[in-house]
Amino acid sequence: MKQFDVPSVYRSSIIGKIKSKRKLEDPRKKDFSASEHVIGKITFIIPRHFGFCYGVENAIEKSYKAIAENPNKRIYLLSQMIHNPDVNDDLQSYGLKFLQDTNGRQLIPFESLTQEDIVIIPAFGTTLQIEDQLRNRGVNIDTYNTTCPFVEKVWNRSEKLGENGHTLVIHGKYEHEETRATFSRSTKNAPSIIVRDLKETQVLADAILGKISEKHFFNHFLNKLSDDFQFSRDLKKIGVVNQTTMLASETQEIADFLRKTMILKYGVDEIRNHIADTRDTLCYATNDNQSATLGLLENIADFAIVVGGYNSSNTSHLVELLERKFKTYYIKGSSEILSRNEILTYNIHQQTLEKFTQFLPQKEPLRIIVTSGASCPDSMVDSVIRKIVSLHHPNESIDRLLEQIVV
Repeated sequence: MKQFDVPSVYRSSIIGKIKSKRKLEDPRKKDFSASEHVIGKITFIIPRHFGFCYGVENAIEKSYKAIAENPNKRIYLLSQMIHNPDVNDDLQSYGLKFLQDTNGRQLIPFESLTQEDIVIIPAFGTTLQIEDQLRNRGVNIDTYNTTCPFVEKVWNRSEKLGENGHTLVIHGKYEHEETRATFSRSTKNAPSIIVRDLKETQVLADAILGKISEKHFFNHFLNKLSDDFQFSRDLKKIGVVNQTTMLASETQEIADFLRKTMILKYGVDEIRNHIADTRDTLCYATNDNQSATLGLLENIADFAIVVGGYNSSNTSHLVELLERKFKTYYIKGSSEILSRNEILTYNIHQQTLEKFTQFLPQKEPLRIIVTSGASCPDSMVDSVIRKIVSLHHPNESIDRLLEQIVV
């Protein structure tokens, strides 16, 4: 796989060595079990796969390349390049500005842009409508377009499905940039609908089976349907694609459920005429992260820590998986670890930041799971590990203790 030129500030000494060792031992990623690394009287349990994915490293490389190659030009990010506050803050420190927030709200009007300005499209991509607005201003959006190739793969598959008469069922969050971008493209070629989860898919299945009225259907999926969607016409032949940051297993579960629905409606002999097999649209990194996180669930630990931006979809799904078994803290960095007794953690269910006391248990040895989302630099995970070790071993040399992990 391609090696990207990512700033050294995002690289790590601790996690880098762990990942290199695992890659040498298991180059084909056949073993998704976690590895254990003892530092002092703490055992850190580290998953096989986590952190920056291909799409994120590609976006970071192109963004810093844009800065280096255009020292005298105004450079804009369409919106957050990835969902990590430290990375976005660092880019802004070079003078980059956001044109929109993550919800698509305008921060700087497009009318102020000129042909000389540089606009970076984020890893999530953007809508056709926004692309047209920028091109009409004469802005070059191709040179530094960081759209993830796996997102583009979903777009290309959607186009083929539409050409073959399928209605597109998009598994994603309606407000997410990537889902908005995919929806804008799929609606160009085919009727489209967005489902958030399996519960919402049940409503779609009830519509296919004639269990709910047309009015109920349109009310439920308000603003999640293409403009020309027809209830009696567009539920007969479907294909499921996804927002790549959603859990791959959940996308597959939705596709399998809809397949069973179509069998109930049309019979097993006709199933190929009513639903497409779209497993090839699942992102490899999402698959790997999920498999590695499930591998963590096989371990015994005092608690788990997930590091990443609070608006990161893929990171929140790692939290969902881990909290099935462990007390799980979701932090954006080591600064949320306030002391040995206090930690700030993001509650994904209430969408609030909460303070917990008695953070590090008064016991030895400690067993701690540490992982991170696809937009989190390994250096931030390093910082979290160093902070925990320093709090648990306040009277010892951190660097001396960290030498043990190399062995």
